[in-house]
Amino acid sequence: MSVLVLVLSLSAACCLGFGFVLQQNAARQAPLSDFLSPRLLLDLMKVPRWLGGIGLMAAGMALGAIALGQGEISLVEPLLATNLLFALALSRKQSKQPLGRQGWAGLTLLAGGVTAFIVAGEPRGGTAVTDPLRHWLIIGSMLGLALLLTTHAKRSRLSSGPVLLALAAGLLYGVQDALTRVSGQRFSEGGLMELLTDWQPYGVLVLGVTGLILVQSAFETAPLRMSLPALTAAQPLAGIACGVGFLGDRLRTDTGALAWEAAGLAAIVVGIVLLGMHPAMPSGARQPERARDLQPQ
Repeated sequence: MSVLVLVLSLSAACCLGFGFVLQQNAARQAPLSDFLSPRLLLDLMKVPRWLGGIGLMAAGMALGAIALGQGEISLVEPLLATNLLFALALSRKQSKQPLGRQGWAGLTLLAGGVTAFIVAGEPRGGTAVTDPLRHWLIIGSMLGLALLLTTHAKRSRLSSGPVLLALAAGLLYGVQDALTRVSGQRFSEGGLMELLTDWQPYGVLVLGVTGLILVQSAFETAPLRMSLPALTAAQPLAGIACGVGFLGDRLRTDTGALAWEAAGLAAIVVGIVLLGMHPAMPSGARQPERARDLQPQ
């Protein structure tokens, strides 16, 4: 594994983790009438803390894009999932909560899972699949599932809505990462004009804005511990699926390697859930009257 890819990915994870905490601190005070509306972003733009969080998120995405240009998406995505460690670090500073057994267990599982997946799978590049049908089948499945989750979230609102929105956003961000890597390859091969004549960079923009609305709506309506674990778990899984599915990423497929890869991914997900539900994560509790306003009629 390239040291540059490691440093870029962890730096991106740090920016993303800090940015998510700042965004949720601000989004929980946004008007509930903006739920799942582009107006939510316009209202949040007036909040300096949110702008700071978006700035960190943008820096994280830029660093992640550079990492994706240098390494395989199946390598970068698990490293980006460590953003939850940095989010917890900032949340602990704000809440003064000790790490405790849950925190240490989550940290160990997440770090160990990322290590196990990378060591066992040995992600490496290969020849990208040229069949457009396979591209659209995988991308369409991700987008269709995200749409289904968002539709159900709009009905359930305060019950399971935030988790479903975060899952949908994670799927979109995973696809966005895959298209970012494709866009980077197009730019390297043909320059700016080659890039602008393809649909992928515009897909990156649309997915980014849509995912941002979903994430901020999730942050607005529930504590960070409900939404961030789902977001952090869904993104690498979607990204790895795209990487192996059509970007040409290769993983070891012998029985032992597959078992360790599966165990590593499972440990990552469990570690994310434990860290995300840690008491140090911002509660984002709403006043009862505001919560009632969000209940489905």
